[in-house]
Amino acid sequence: MALAVLKIRAIRPWEKAYKVADEKGLYLLVKPSGAMLWRLKYRFHGVEKKLAFGSYPEVSLKEARRKRDEARQQLDNGVDPSASKKQAALEASLNAAATFRALADELIEKMEREHKAPATIKKARWFMDLLDPDLGHLPIANITPQQLLAALKKIERRGHHETAQRLRAFAGRVFRYAAATVRAERNPADVLRGALTVPQVRHHSAIVDPKGVGELMRAIEGYDGRIETKLALKLAPHVFVCPGELRTAEWSEVDFDAAVWRIPAEKMKMRQVHAVPLSRQSLGIFKELRALGNAGSFIFPALHTTLRCMSENTLNTALRRMGYDQQEMTSHGFRSMASTLLNESGLWHPDAIERALAHDDNNRIRAAYHRGAHWDERVRMAQWWSDYLDQLRIGGAVIEGRFQALAANG
Repeated sequence: MALAVLKIRAIRPWEKAYKVADEKGLYLLVKPSGAMLWRLKYRFHGVEKKLAFGSYPEVSLKEARRKRDEARQQLDNGVDPSASKKQAALEASLNAAATFRALADELIEKMEREHKAPATIKKARWFMDLLDPDLGHLPIANITPQQLLAALKKIERRGHHETAQRLRAFAGRVFRYAAATVRAERNPADVLRGALTVPQVRHHSAIVDPKGVGELMRAIEGYDGRIETKLALKLAPHVFVCPGELRTAEWSEVDFDAAVWRIPAEKMKMRQVHAVPLSRQSLGIFKELRALGNAGSFIFPALHTTLRCMSENTLNTALRRMGYDQQEMTSHGFRSMASTLLNESGLWHPDAIERALAHDDNNRIRAAYHRGAHWDERVRMAQWWSDYLDQLRIGGAVIEGRFQALAANG
């Protein structure tokens, strides 16, 4: 006879556990303690098995029957409900452990094993710290686009539009990694394309008129701060590499005999070795730095230790001290300065200038060709550029643009 709520309420415990049947294999196991546990008895491939559904009254009679019917449906489909329940519990456990924070940490560790640039690793950890309060504790498989968007909107409302865009891209990488390691099935970041405010493109402030460049070079010559900082400022316009590549420069990278500075691939954005031809002026600055006799491998060591390179803010701080505000000149602006004036001179092939700036060519075959084809031109260009900077510093002649000549020469 099937169970009813009143019949269940009348059940009393005995000295030994006993069963009270419902129907279709469902029954209550009554314990001496008074606990009443739902069980389903069934056979799978001829083997008798039992499945637990919880205790009464936490699981009602109606709910227990629903669970029984679901299990019987699985049996009809050739699925063992007990094995299915264990698999679901295992997946739930793995999902609970696979939080956004855990997957992000795994991805960053993978980036470290792949020898990504330290700056890239540092930026990734910063992105993780920004997202962690809202998403870090959540199982990555359960995160919805709405939850991710709410976290990104917090950043956007502070006016950090570019950061919000980059956070979405970083979150997308974490979700793709989770999918690749079979711990998530979707990427909520993809759904949010177009949901955030697109920031205005901001170019690095730079002085690009010859007269202003001459004034800057004279200001650098008169800088009265730390000698390593002054020499870094003197070298920056001559070699026009990225500020991070300059401040992390090591003595092992400079070949004084060949007059070449070879920056390792792991320090370059494009992950390719970048060779910088050194003019006489650049070599002279490197020799001044070597004469300082600083211990350690870094050419520009930090103030209080030679185990680290100088801070990323050092050159910009020096420029502010010299009277150049952020809207006028930045340490990254030396690249824009060189790019603009070298192109305006009309003396050099645009591809040679692009190679000097370490800009990548999407066509790998073409890129490989131009790396070799323009080396001699880049050597000549490096010396011309240093000589031109010296002319501007002492107030010499300004090179006029030769756009027609460039066009005529193709």
